[in-house]
Formats: sequence, structure tokens, C-alpha cells
Amino acid sequence: MKINEVEALVGITKKNIRFYEAEGLLTPRRNSENGYRDYGDEDVAVLRRIKLMRKLGLPLEDIRQMLSGAHTVGDGMRRHLVTLERERQNLDAAAKLCGELADCQERLDALDADALLEEMAEMEQSGTTFQNKQSQDIRTRYVAPVVVTVLMVLLMLGLIWLFLWAFETDPAGAPPLPLLALFVAVPALVALGVIVSLVQRIREIGRREIDDAKQF
Repeated sequence: MKINEVEALVGITKKNIRFYEAEGLLTPRRNSENGYRDYGDEDVAVLRRIKLMRKLGLPLEDIRQMLSGAHTVGDGMRRHLVTLERERQNLDAAAKLCGELADCQERLDALDADALLEEMAEMEQSGTTFQNKQSQDIRTRYVAPVVVTVLMVLLMLGLIWLFLWAFETDPAGAPPLPLLALFVAVPALVALGVIVSLVQRIREIGRREIDDAKQF
């Protein structure tokens, strides 16, 4: 099977499938004729197991240990239950604080945030972990692809300008028009391809197709 077929069959994006391959959780064989990945039924079964474990919230390292046979399913689940219990306690603490604030009739600009933050800090010192959404406020993940795209497009436009400038400066020594058109078309197509890739990348980020496993 090709990766598109596996994506449709298992319900895991191509980006995530390649990520699991890079992490060593999946090792499909290569077609000897064209070098493309050739996925079999066992690869599909492995991906379904990974999908199940990830939907339950298990970190990749625990899944790796279970796939390798170093840990049983029970071993992995007992470890994960400890994590879930800790998260449940954190959610209970956050729910309790939110419940106290639910009866607050003040506007946000009148709320004593310093006192509440100090209370939360004391709770954190006791082991409570609150959800911190600040990391999602800064969309730095868009910066790198945008910067690379802009630089590549500028480079390609510079090449096009250089070819046209050379032709205008010395028409007699310039290559034939068909060849010049090719010289101009190639960087133009590269620039267009980079822009299309950027659009796809932004859509993937927006749909959260990039696997969140690196946070574990």
C-alpha cells in the first residue's frame, strides 16, 4: 500500500505517519524498483495500535517500550494511570478555583489578580500544575516557514532579474530567447512551489496535523 491508502485506511495523516517512522516506531519496507515505501498489513496494525495509545494520551516513549516488548500493555497503562491521576488532581484544583470565581460579580479589570496568582503559586509549590495557555499565544511556529519562503522567493526573483538584466545589457551575447525563457521559468516555478508549500504548511499547522508528541 502507498501512504495515501494507509492515511485513508487508518485515519492518521501522512505527516504523522512519517513522524512515527522518523521516531522508529514504524519501519515499512522499501520497493526495490522505485525506492518508495511499501506499507503492509502489519504496518497498518502497528499504526492502529499507535493511534489507540495516542488517543488514550500515552507518550511516545511508553508506546516505543510496549512495541519493542520491553513493557507489556499493563506496564504502560500503570505508568499512564499515575500520570492521569496527577492530571486529575491538577484539574480538580483548577476546577475548585474556577468554581470559587464563578460567583464573582466583579469585572475583570476590578479583579485582584495578584492575590489569586499568589494563591496559585503556593498551590504550584505543593505540586499542582495549572494549564498554561500562554505558550499557545505566540505563534512562533509560523515564523520559520514564512521567513524561509520570503528568502527563497527573493532569491528566485533576484535570479530572474539578473537574467533579464544580462539580456538587456548584452542582447548579442545573451542565450536564445527559448533558453532565456527557460532560465526565467525555472526560478519562477520554484518561487511558486515554495509559496504553495507555505500555504499547505500553514493549513497543516492550523488543523494541528503536526503531531504533538514532542512535548512528552
